[in-house]
Amino acid sequence: MDRTLTHQPQEYAVSVPVGEVKLKGNLVIPDGAIGIVLFAHGSGSSRHSPRNRYVAEVLQQAGLATLLIDLLTLEEEEIDLRTRHLRFDIAFLASRLVGATDWLIQHPDTQHLKVGYFGASTGCGAALVAATQRPETVQAIVSRGGRPDLAPLVLPQVKAPTLLIVGGYDLPVIAMNEDALEQLQTSKRLVIIPNASHLFEEPGALTAVAQLASEWFTHYLK
Repeated sequence: MDRTLTHQPQEYAVSVPVGEVKLKGNLVIPDGAIGIVLFAHGSGSSRHSPRNRYVAEVLQQAGLATLLIDLLTLEEEEIDLRTRHLRFDIAFLASRLVGATDWLIQHPDTQHLKVGYFGASTGCGAALVAATQRPETVQAIVSRGGRPDLAPLVLPQVKAPTLLIVGGYDLPVIAMNEDALEQLQTSKRLVIIPNASHLFEEPGALTAVAQLASEWFTHYLK
């Protein structure tokens, strides 16, 4: 993972009310931010994911605000560790993402910013569903190793320009994303990173993901 990044803006811990719960998040707003990217983590992951934090730092360097948020409470995470059912409940996760989106567009520090989603693994499915529920708000989506097959019914309804990024070694997920690309009716692109696995742990792989995401978001959120 390339860590040659310049000075990072300050990160704030936030508590985002969604329904009857409060979700913990980390918010960064660079000076003169041109948009904000809300991260939807994959199964079993959290806002502390080193991969998503690295991508967020690259986006911040490009002038984008970021919100990394846990879509499950601590109690729900404990239950999910045993049952593994909430991480695949795409409708439930999407409802949490919508709640966080509504918080962003009402918060005085972020309400002026266009919103994008960065979805990883199962978080991609939640991002796609949530985007169809807030089509006037969500202006761009980037998926890293995503599972768009978990949101098949909404794919033709997605209005936000969508970038799908998959590792070249991740053959089953490549097929899922190729199928999703055909169903999407918006501006779209599929990029396959050569010699990269599902988690993009190979040298340079995650750097490529972050750069692609940065270019996509700066183009569509400006």
